[in-house]
Amino acid sequence: MTLALDRVSHRYVTDGGEVVHAVAETNLTIPKGQFICVVGPSGCGKTTLLKILAGFVQPTGGQATLDEVPINAPAHERGVVFQQPNLYPWLSVRKNVELGLKFQRVRAEARRSRAIAQLGLVGLEQFAEQRPYELSGGMQQRAQIARVLASDPDIVLMDEPFGALDAITREQLQNDLLRIAREGGKTIFFITHSVDEAIFLGDRVLVMSPRPGRVVLDETIDISQQHGKLLEGAELRATVEFRAYRERIGGAILNQMIA
Repeated sequence: MTLALDRVSHRYVTDGGEVVHAVAETNLTIPKGQFICVVGPSGCGKTTLLKILAGFVQPTGGQATLDEVPINAPAHERGVVFQQPNLYPWLSVRKNVELGLKFQRVRAEARRSRAIAQLGLVGLEQFAEQRPYELSGGMQQRAQIARVLASDPDIVLMDEPFGALDAITREQLQNDLLRIAREGGKTIFFITHSVDEAIFLGDRVLVMSPRPGRVVLDETIDISQQHGKLLEGAELRATVEFRAYRERIGGAILNQMIA
């Protein structure tokens, strides 16, 4: 399934009556199975683009499409992982993960089976019957990811999902997400403020300008293998290629901020 933005732009009116031009005219094509990361200064329109792709917001100009069909509302084939886990505290972790399946009217036995499988995938199977408030922040975020994946969306939209986590937990979740992405073949649109995170995770990194946001750099990332070996973790981050991408992408962001 191919996501596309065709001359998409967006303006909104604040409570004070000010018209804000959030996103300048943007064209973008995201093929099936691509992991795309978006970086840029705060307020550059990254989250607005995600909301448009999710169907939460309609652009004021242009059109977002999925396989050339206009995106006009949320749908189960596009799952969203938010910056903060939005789990229901009165439900067990397993029942939180089952929630989307319940809305899809999946039978109880199948819901339970799929929820347990997804919790196992993110390392939370033994915590299935606990309440979310009994888990750490990183574990709650794992549960939120499991809930989205349990519904088996073709596309996963992620809005700075690891931004509030400590460095060790963040790195663990990055490794988990990269493994899940490789195994599942899903399209992922991932917003982050971390250049290193974007390079580590993404097949492609977009840099956006300050408001009104527009894509000023579209960089393909190709360092996952070296001498026929799949690189991961610290090994990948230590490569000369990784440092070169960091300099180029970081420089593009800095140039936009001082322009």
